[in-house]
Amino acid sequence: FSYKAKKNTIYMSVSQQDLDPDSTTDVEVVTDTEEELIKECEEIWKDMGECQNKLSLTGTETLTNSNAQLSLLIMQVKCLTAELSQWHKETPEITPLTEDVLITLGTEEFQKLRHDLEMVLSTIQSKNEKLKEDLEREQQWLDEQQQIMESLNALYSELKNQFVTFSETRIFSELKTKMLNIKAFKEKLLSTLGEFLEDHFPLPDGNVKKKKKNIQESTKQLITLHEILEILINRLFDVPHDPYVKISDSFWPPYIELLLRNGIALRHPEDPTRLRLEAFHQ
Repeated sequence: FSYKAKKNTIYMSVSQQDLDPDSTTDVEVVTDTEEELIKECEEIWKDMGECQNKLSLTGTETLTNSNAQLSLLIMQVKCLTAELSQWHKETPEITPLTEDVLITLGTEEFQKLRHDLEMVLSTIQSKNEKLKEDLEREQQWLDEQQQIMESLNALYSELKNQFVTFSETRIFSELKTKMLNIKAFKEKLLSTLGEFLEDHFPLPDGNVKKKKKNIQESTKQLITLHEILEILINRLFDVPHDPYVKISDSFWPPYIELLLRNGIALRHPEDPTRLRLEAFHQ
């Protein structure tokens, strides 16, 4: 352990007699007692070395926590006692409070205060500059947003002028008219298709009975190709999950062969007696 002696300068108030130049006296200088403090520390260090040697010789003996704490407290008390005696032996240096000393001290305080105020001023100025830059950026952003808002308002005005309001009845009537037109076009298309098929694919000799009368079978009315296609189309759209139609005796076989060869109809992969229309709309 090593301790150094400390010295403080204490400014004490004096009476008017002490301020008088005739009554001023010289301040005695106190001798330094650092050597005595060093000696006491060396003695403490020597005691610690002896304790350590004793512990190393015994080997098996160990200090308990209470003994160790007690030893540390004793050492701290010795150190504090030595430091206290050092401070008791010192005499503070008294500075005479003359006019020159007071002026010097006041000047130092004012200089320190001035330096602190200059630091505060520079900090505030830097913050003001940063705030000005932020204000300029925000003002620029605000101007851009205002320009965008003006452009949007102008565009909204143009669209509002071009917008034509439609009532629900008018929309409904227009949709109804479109549906009627579509239905009329569908009827016209089916009629044209029927006329085409009747002209180019008529029934055989216009006969409604089978030629072999000796075979005891019920006569079946043959249907036209137009009717066959209509049945296939209706089945495809009404029952899309099962679009196949059972081939009956009313289906003339040449018509069925015609539809199959031209890829208009397809047979069921497992039941050849069932037929479906090719899904051209998909």
